[in-house]
Amino acid sequence: MTSALRVLLVDDEPDLQELLVFNLTAAGFVVEAVNTAQAGLDAARRERPHVVILDVMLPDLAGTEVCRQLRADSHLEDVGIVMLTARGDESDRVLGFEVGADDYVVKPYSVRELVLRVKALARRSAESRSARAVEDAGSRLVWRGLSVDPVRHRVFIGDSELSLRPLEYKLLSAFMEHPGIMFSRAELLEMVWGIKPDTHTRTVDTHIRRLRERLGVFGDAIETVQGFGYRLRNP
Repeated sequence: MTSALRVLLVDDEPDLQELLVFNLTAAGFVVEAVNTAQAGLDAARRERPHVVILDVMLPDLAGTEVCRQLRADSHLEDVGIVMLTARGDESDRVLGFEVGADDYVVKPYSVRELVLRVKALARRSAESRSARAVEDAGSRLVWRGLSVDPVRHRVFIGDSELSLRPLEYKLLSAFMEHPGIMFSRAELLEMVWGIKPDTHTRTVDTHIRRLRERLGVFGDAIETVQGFGYRLRNP
């Protein structure tokens, strides 16, 4: 972990903010902490962090709306977003993913686990930014009219580039690199999110659904294997 990896923490609880800043700094991150939604939006646009840790309950604007605005900014499409909430209902979790969160952590939580999740997201974000600066090597993974450039981390539908966030790209490339291979939700959590399987495997289902929507007419490339997991459909 290098000091170049930047984390923005948006949370209005001083004790929690202090705890997370201490642990994230110890893990090698450069951390900026703010306590309002507007300050978070301003800091994200100014600093373009690798990961934003975003509390759902903020004094001036809901964290879900902050997440939505961050995702609407094309300059922040590769920023990882972890949402923090005291509410653990499945509907709240799904809403967080629907507005663009990459991960969702319910309070109280393990600080060590949160740091590990942030590391995984930061790594994906940094890989995505580095890959886009590399020259095109000409290699492609292809499924019908859908193609993936594994060197530059870019996705195309025909001649048009499709903008995917780092975790969405990683999820798609996992299938494209292993056509016909079935992956369980637990395996995808380890491969894509870089975390050990836990009880929240619905995270995978929600991201698969969102990825299918982003792929449009090629959403059926990812096939559900009932009771087991997912795989790339035979074209």
